[in-house]
Amino acid sequence: MSDLPRLLEPSELALRLADDNLIIVDLCNQLLYNQRHVPGAVHLAGNNLVAGTAPVPGACPSLEQLRQVIGYLGIDSSKHVVVYDDEGGGWAGRLAWTLDLLGLSNWSYLNGGIVSWINEGQVTESSANQPKSIEATLSIANPQARITADQILADLEHPDFAIWDARSPAEFCGDMVRAARGGHIPGAINLEWTKLMDQQRNLRLRDDAQQILDDLGLSKDKVIATHCQSHHRSSFTYMVARILGYQKIRGYDGSWAEWGNLEDSPIELGH
Repeated sequence: MSDLPRLLEPSELALRLADDNLIIVDLCNQLLYNQRHVPGAVHLAGNNLVAGTAPVPGACPSLEQLRQVIGYLGIDSSKHVVVYDDEGGGWAGRLAWTLDLLGLSNWSYLNGGIVSWINEGQVTESSANQPKSIEATLSIANPQARITADQILADLEHPDFAIWDARSPAEFCGDMVRAARGGHIPGAINLEWTKLMDQQRNLRLRDDAQQILDDLGLSKDKVIATHCQSHHRSSFTYMVARILGYQKIRGYDGSWAEWGNLEDSPIELGH
């Protein structure tokens, strides 16, 4: 097990760049990676982590597709993975969630991603790095990282179950409709993903994130399903919860693309 913290500051990562067991994965825009990235980082396009097929493009891809991605990156249980992106944590979170699902939970998030790394004067490079690929053997070793629509339906009335909707307020209340139907899952709590990013501190996770969640009723003692439209924004919120030590956070990869297109799923409108 690595001694690196789950939330990694740029100054901490800078001291560990030469570690042999470290795999740094850059999920930024390809053009940005070509210009500037953390030294040693390998690039991965986020669309490799989703099924990409209608009507639920954000669904978890096949185990074979994941095996190819993880094998390409060279990740196994002996490695520690550092994830980052250029948007405050959406794609980084998607990789973190995927790693958790596969039982490869030895990961850290670079706090603020490439934004904090560059803005705070850390060294960058432009030459592309090739990963040390392996033949990966994988299974869904930790299915509890994921939740399905049927499981949500079964738990909706349970007092220890909560839903964290990471979409915009307009999507939540039904003013913006991005599926057959708009609105939200009954009882869901709306906290847009960007509300937990500190815009004054290079998109770091807000210091008061735990207090914000507790005040909304998204406390650590509950089983929490988090979703958005495609489990992109909610991959960040899943990752935040994991960083804060939540043991019962679960990502709904079907998200609203699935729920809003089901014929009989219960839906509420308004705030």
